[in-house]
Formats: sequence, C-alpha cells, structure tokens
Amino acid sequence: MKKTTMFGALLVLALAAGCSRQDHGMGPAQQAGKAVDEAGDKVAEGLRAPLEKADAAAKKLAERADQERRQLAERTEDAREKIKDATQEAGRGLQKATGKVGEKVEQAGEKLQDAAR
Repeated sequence: MKKTTMFGALLVLALAAGCSRQDHGMGPAQQAGKAVDEAGDKVAEGLRAPLEKADAAAKKLAERADQERRQLAERTEDAREKIKDATQEAGRGLQKATGKVGEKVEQAGEKLQDAAR
C-alpha cells in the first residue's frame, strides 16, 4: 500500500509540475488563450487593409455610377429637346409645303377653267 501512496504522490507532483505557471504567472490554458487572441488580432489586422481598400473602391464605383447616371440624364434631355425642335421644324416645313402644293393646285385649277372657256 505504501507503493500506491508513493505512486499517487509522485503522480500529483508530476501533474503539478506540468501545470506550473510560467510567463508572468500564466498557466497553459491562459497561454493558449493569449496565443489565440494574438492570432485573431493578427488576422483582423491583416484583413483591415484589404477591407478598407474594398470599401474605398465601392465608394468610387458608386460615385462613378452616379456621375454616369447624371450624364445620361443630361444627354437624354438634350436629345428630347433636339427631337422636339426637329419635329416642330418639320411641322413648319410640312405646312409650308402644303401651302405651296395648295397654291399649285389652285393655279392648275384656274388654268383648267381658263382653258375650258
């Protein structure tokens, strides 16, 4: 029985030695936690710059799209005005042509009447 008690005492001492506090009183679990935290911080720091670049690129893209939308709206409005002006001009030309055709028809009618007399 003494052998069992001595073995148990040695086992307890060995376990205690394995769980000793190192690095400023931190145990193995605390060291592992610290290592995980530091690794997480490194990953976060490594991702911060690319995320900021992506955010800046997205803002530039949104600004460019807004600028293109405004330019397209201006061009569309200009085209509408030109079409409106061209339509009005064509209408005036058609009225003028219709008036001249009417005059020619009237003159032809008069000539026919004169010829019939």
